[in-house]
Amino acid sequence: MKIAVVPGSFDPITKGHLDIIKRTAKIFDKVIVAVLTNSSKSPTFTKEERVEFIRSCTEGIDNVEVDSFSGLLADYTKNVGACAIVKGLRAMSDFEYEFQMALTNKKINRDVETMFLTTSYKYLYLSSSIVKEITRNGGDISEFVPEIIHDKIVEKFK
Repeated sequence: MKIAVVPGSFDPITKGHLDIIKRTAKIFDKVIVAVLTNSSKSPTFTKEERVEFIRSCTEGIDNVEVDSFSGLLADYTKNVGACAIVKGLRAMSDFEYEFQMALTNKKINRDVETMFLTTSYKYLYLSSSIVKEITRNGGDISEFVPEIIHDKIVEKFK
């Protein structure tokens, strides 16, 4: 069974993230969306909220499961038996950082490959940070996040 991990902070998950997850699910037998606990970030949503958001957004995609982890991604992939890490790329600036991470992960776990999926053109500009900024300022985020979690995100900022 070919297992891929789609890692991220998903604070919150966006339509761009969901696009990458769905496309990955068409390629691999099993996809684990892994919410990372990043000690250098202060997330707006708790790990539990982020996991629940992703679960509700991926319900009905049979080969997708959601998990969370802390520590090294390369170690996590080894622990779950994944052969690939899949990352979405929006721009060249993403590539530089992600390429460095891919080489590091390969050094730590030689059995895992990193695959990059280019973001669909309609989500090139989209990020969780943009969603939070728009919401914080009372803007409409309905074009940016899955409908099923829209109200929960807006509620968090009231």
